[in-house]
Amino acid sequence: MRIDGKYEVWVKQVGTGNTPVLTLHGGPGFNHFYLECLEDFLPQADVRFWYYDQLGCGFSDSPDDVSLWTVDRYREEVEQVRQALGLERFILYGHSWGGMLGMEYALRYPQHLAGLVVSNMTASVAEYVKYAAVLVSQLPPAAQAVIARHRAEGDFEAPEYQQVLMEEVYSRHVCRLRPWPEPLQRCFRMMNAKVYNTMQGPDEFNIVGNFRQWDIWDRLHGISVPTLLIAARHDEMSPAQIQRMGSLIPHARVAICEHGSHMAMYDDQRSYFDTLIPFLHDAYAARRT
Repeated sequence: MRIDGKYEVWVKQVGTGNTPVLTLHGGPGFNHFYLECLEDFLPQADVRFWYYDQLGCGFSDSPDDVSLWTVDRYREEVEQVRQALGLERFILYGHSWGGMLGMEYALRYPQHLAGLVVSNMTASVAEYVKYAAVLVSQLPPAAQAVIARHRAEGDFEAPEYQQVLMEEVYSRHVCRLRPWPEPLQRCFRMMNAKVYNTMQGPDEFNIVGNFRQWDIWDRLHGISVPTLLIAARHDEMSPAQIQRMGSLIPHARVAICEHGSHMAMYDDQRSYFDTLIPFLHDAYAARRT
């Protein structure tokens, strides 16, 4: 699919159900691979959905131009994908960074949406950073010492630092399964670090990229479509912040996966999909009536 008149982004439809859902993967700079678990639940529930690798990610073109990696440009890219697919009424599903992108899209183009799913994403990068500091403070003292030392030195690629991130941080708050599901491992192996570093920073808890000032708290009231906010008790995103979001978005419901983390679609799967699927049906049916 051509976007911006010159780039190709990869899109694939899965299923033929009556409820259409466009997915926005996390990252930024990741890809659709880790969302492959949706195939085990959505098509059987009369939901058809589209995988979509954002520009620079997965199977899509990866131009060497850092000016492309901005929230605003990606929001407009989503609209180009919608137009190309001919989706006049659909549900937008965004996980993590995709949830941020989904909220931005819902504010600019609500006329096309039957509903919005914001999975595992808070409303402010600054608030996320504060919560991340709390999570780090709960790690074993030795792990905290390693993190503090390498942050002070700015050495985020050190094997010791990366090992602590994976074994102490990501294992608690990104995905709690052992080993990680193969699609998630594949997603991490094939991430575009340039996009990730430009927009976010060197890792999940060091947000120094160009969206570090992003904050949507004072705009949440403008999200007018039915919205499902999914949180997880062990996530790197604060469940309390997501519950607050639910009080500010007019037509929102909040679900907390009590046993899940950032990848609750894997490590609290029953709770996740028992919440997601009824919302998809309800939101799409309500918009038709």
